[in-house]
Amino acid sequence: MATTKQKGNISVQTENIFPIIKKFLYSDHEIFLRELISNATDATSKLKTLSSKGEFDGDLGELTIDIILDKEAKTLTVRDRGIGMTEAEVKKYLNQVAFSSAEDFVKKYKDDANIIGHFGLGFYSAFMVADHVEVNTRSYKKSGKAQKWQCDGNPSFTLEPTKKSTRGTDVVLHISKDSEEFLEEARIQTLLDKYCKFLPIEIRFGTKTETTYEGEGEERKPVETQVDNIINNPNPAWKKKANKLKEEDYKAFYNELYPYSTPPLFWIHLDIDFPFNLTGILYFPKVTNAVEVQKNKIQLYSNQVYVTDDVSNIVPEFLTLLHGVIDSPDIPLNVSRSYLQSDANVKKITSYITKKVAEKLAKLFKKDREAYESKWQEIGVFVKYGMISEEKFHDKGIKFGLLKNLDGDHFTIEEYKEKVKALQTDKHDKIVLLYTNNKDQHHSYIASAKAKSYDVLEFDNVIDNHFMQHLESKGLDVTFVRVDSDTANNLVQKDESNESVLSEKDQEKVKNLFTDSLGDLKGGTIELKALSPEDHPVQITKPEFMRRMKEMQQMQGMNMGQMPDMHNVVINSNHPLIAEKLVRMKGEKKSAFAKYLHQLALLNQNMLKGEELAEFVKKSIDFMK
Repeated sequence: MATTKQKGNISVQTENIFPIIKKFLYSDHEIFLRELISNATDATSKLKTLSSKGEFDGDLGELTIDIILDKEAKTLTVRDRGIGMTEAEVKKYLNQVAFSSAEDFVKKYKDDANIIGHFGLGFYSAFMVADHVEVNTRSYKKSGKAQKWQCDGNPSFTLEPTKKSTRGTDVVLHISKDSEEFLEEARIQTLLDKYCKFLPIEIRFGTKTETTYEGEGEERKPVETQVDNIINNPNPAWKKKANKLKEEDYKAFYNELYPYSTPPLFWIHLDIDFPFNLTGILYFPKVTNAVEVQKNKIQLYSNQVYVTDDVSNIVPEFLTLLHGVIDSPDIPLNVSRSYLQSDANVKKITSYITKKVAEKLAKLFKKDREAYESKWQEIGVFVKYGMISEEKFHDKGIKFGLLKNLDGDHFTIEEYKEKVKALQTDKHDKIVLLYTNNKDQHHSYIASAKAKSYDVLEFDNVIDNHFMQHLESKGLDVTFVRVDSDTANNLVQKDESNESVLSEKDQEKVKNLFTDSLGDLKGGTIELKALSPEDHPVQITKPEFMRRMKEMQQMQGMNMGQMPDMHNVVINSNHPLIAEKLVRMKGEKKSAFAKYLHQLALLNQNMLKGEELAEFVKKSIDFMK
């Protein structure tokens, strides 16, 4: 053992290692605390492993890791009561950058140890926020004497014997002037909550005030006591076996992850050890139209160390709508653990999670369809998103993806095709699925469709346009048509053969009258149809293709200035106002009446605005006079 102060240089490949660490290796300086506490956790876990194998027969005692803030001295200390280091180990592990003690330990105890560190660079992240770092350590080995290592952020260090009576390691950071934010208690608490919330060893950050109450009624009084501020849950739900957890346990853990959130609909417990290790719990939240707000709520951990909440590289896009935790030591991280690297394991994990989610939904649908349907409003967006974006999910989702009609009934796609094909098959043998995205605005069209015994679906979500096109492209022989479109208007029952009460000559006159009276329809058409006398005298329809293109481009934030708001005019030649009143009118009254009926149809579609609306109101008052 050295009895005098030693001096030397840390073994690095370049003199510029510290600037590299400080400026380039870690993109976010705050992760220094994660790295140091991870090291402390490793040291403690190693001691527990040695004790369980009989290689350490001493008293484990309290193993809590302490975070100690001294604002006056401008120091932040991470203290563990773990394995500690001998003089030789300090030289080996602190003075040789990128040589990790965790790596050595895992090789020896790979079946027993749960060690976080892999790179051997985590300790040096301390120099991002400290201009002087001091390590006081004492090994668990009886022969080991306490050592003090110091470094000022350059390759020079000092190592000397010191007085330390307890086993373990204190890493003392002398915070630099430009990093004094890390001397604020609130800032450290926030970082501990973010990075260390589920580490496997208890982490203590001073004390906190806990209020209890004594007495009854008016005599009841609050009593404040100081208790340890333990910031983590060392044994979170995802590390337990599913058969050991009850429904309330899963809900309690969800509340732990997302306090004050709406309870989840259901969840999936992930637990796999081949061909990779992965555990976790994924929750299905109540998904609303505000899809973007609900993304990036899955937290990625590596051996209970928080890594990121951006899991876009490990789960398909649609699964980012789920909430919860994924934990895997096999996820390949870059050296700073700040992002995922491309790897075959990532693809396997992605495929596995997608498969488990599809299996869970299929099981719920099969086991209790009524309960599944009751949740469809919340999970429908998720299922549709998955079917659109993932081919394998589509293949499974076709069996539990649902369509809901205006009566509130739910159908699988094949069930619904069977329901409507007799009346709603067009001349191309495509089954026409009528839908509305605004049942109040389309009320008259819906009523007309139902009068013909047609069924109407409700599609009122932002994703539905994409979902319809997706299903149309899958060879299902279906076409989706909004109930107010020209295609819907052309859908005629095979046994229906209405004839116009007007002669061909009168029909031609009516069409010419509307053509002259209405002027430019911006590419729209005027058409006479022999509809039921109960249908409206004039109807507005929109070209299905143009309307859908416009809506999808608007969703994508594209400028729609060049695309006209085109509509077609359908005149019901069998309505009394056309067949009896209009054809008998003379002169200007006839043209004014045609224009009024057109404006009435526009009003029914909420398309009458500004000057035209004011003119219509004035005409209506004149008619009543």
